[in-house]
Amino acid sequence: MENRIWHNPTPSDKIVETMNTQRDTTHPADVLKSAMERIYGYKMTTTSGGNLSILDQEGSVWITPARIDKGGLKQEDIVEIRMDGEIRGLHKPSSEYPFHYQIYKARPDIRAIIHAHPVALVAFSICGKRPDTRLFPKAWETCGEVGFAPYALPGSEALGESIAREFAKGVSCVMLENHGVVVGAPTFREAFMKFETLEFTAKTILKASVLGEVRYAGKEGLSAEKQLAAPLEAFTPGEASARECALRRELSDFVRRGYRQRLLISTEGSFSARLSDTSFVITPRGCDRAQLAPEELVLVENGRAEQGKRASFASRLHEKIYARHPSVQAIVNATPVNATAFAVSAERLDTRTIPESYVFLREVEQLPISVLSEDPTTVAQRLSPNFPVYLIENDGAMVLGNSLLDAFDRLEVLESTAEALINSRSLGSVRVMGDDVIRELEEAFHLPPR
Repeated sequence: MENRIWHNPTPSDKIVETMNTQRDTTHPADVLKSAMERIYGYKMTTTSGGNLSILDQEGSVWITPARIDKGGLKQEDIVEIRMDGEIRGLHKPSSEYPFHYQIYKARPDIRAIIHAHPVALVAFSICGKRPDTRLFPKAWETCGEVGFAPYALPGSEALGESIAREFAKGVSCVMLENHGVVVGAPTFREAFMKFETLEFTAKTILKASVLGEVRYAGKEGLSAEKQLAAPLEAFTPGEASARECALRRELSDFVRRGYRQRLLISTEGSFSARLSDTSFVITPRGCDRAQLAPEELVLVENGRAEQGKRASFASRLHEKIYARHPSVQAIVNATPVNATAFAVSAERLDTRTIPESYVFLREVEQLPISVLSEDPTTVAQRLSPNFPVYLIENDGAMVLGNSLLDAFDRLEVLESTAEALINSRSLGSVRVMGDDVIRELEEAFHLPPR
């Protein structure tokens, strides 16, 4: 195993923000059913694989059942194991219950556990490795150091003890040798965010490894985003116009679609759309992008954010871009895994693949991660709507558009282009379009040359 030199990050406001501040009145069985639908639906486990649990306020553990189709789990299938050992439910509890019990015993702060076999993390598991979450600031902040538990028989006390020893060290994510991953957190929502972020990190490392050496963020890079952490001054807006209501609906629809298309994950992605010369709506901090509602979006006007909401960390940068470039009507910061793989490697993303890629994306410039801590006005001056797509080292993609549809379309083309380039590595050298073809495209589509 590789040597580790940093400790886990301490809890921050950004992690606390991801927690629902309202009382959660959803029954544990409903939480587990919905979560398994989501995990299975995104192919992060198999029909027979994985198990989830919640420790409730009375000390009962609610857990998924043994040998029941994970793709068709019902609320009544969830099993309750009471403090006295009584089992209530239609089925036997998961055979992995012993390690859930051991984790809860070792870590009183943990009240939700996810164990699954997502493909990228299994790849690390069967190689005896763990993904390095220093790949991105968000991954490091969300997941921290990743533990590793040596192989033991599934369902055995030995496996439970091995996993619990790792969690006792203070980690929240543990790789299981030749088995998968276990994630624990104070709430199920936070556990899911850690689980999904860790799988995304693993996928990105695997994709980037095809391109060459993987670049990890240094200490300065991991703290760069914190420079943007101060919240905007608040204001109380008047009644929303019909235009604002329509824009909120359109923006939330695109964010949810982006999640379904795997262009972003639940913890990552800032989408905004211009409302006027001095205002725009943007995603809030800590929201679940898969379930974002129009009313959750934040109105930003003249540098102030809607009262009672916390605007995305990207708000200041988006504000300066809109002020600098009147033609820009929408901005997206996202983490599609293939494009992001280029952002964590030294390999250039060459758009001279097919006409659509070059026309929609132009040349994709890579910006240093330091832009996250630079003066937003300075960064906005470096950007150009004529070249609307940028990669930020160890962060992801930033796309400018003359409408929400235009920005989203560019994001999809970016990801499909990046995936094609990575997949082509197994076939041979890419035959990029020549200079004559590029000039022809620029003339035909009235594209300004670089």
